[in-house]
Amino acid sequence: MSLAQKSCIPCQGGIPPLNRDKAQAYLAQTPGWTLDDDAARISRTFKFKNFRQAQAFVNTVGDAAEKEGHHPDITFGWGYATVVFFTHKIKGLHENDFIMAAKVNELYEQAESA
Repeated sequence: MSLAQKSCIPCQGGIPPLNRDKAQAYLAQTPGWTLDDDAARISRTFKFKNFRQAQAFVNTVGDAAEKEGHHPDITFGWGYATVVFFTHKIKGLHENDFIMAAKVNELYEQAESA
């Protein structure tokens, strides 16, 4: 099953975050995303033709995040949106972050083809 087909499982905390090797293995399944220097966050900047498209994408990502119960940090402006995932309760990365990254990639592909 691909990451995008999975659903997020609530993280109750009390577990260690993914180590760099495991995060990089998941990263291979989420093209375009980058791992920060301490392997605690992943991010990707998406490009758009204008502000309206970026805003629409951000709203779509927000709806998906709410449905999955796993919320990113998002910044956006004219022609771009940057999405950052990490799991607050474990102060690092969890499989959920990569599940959402894969789902966001699919949303971007849909937005680009519309």
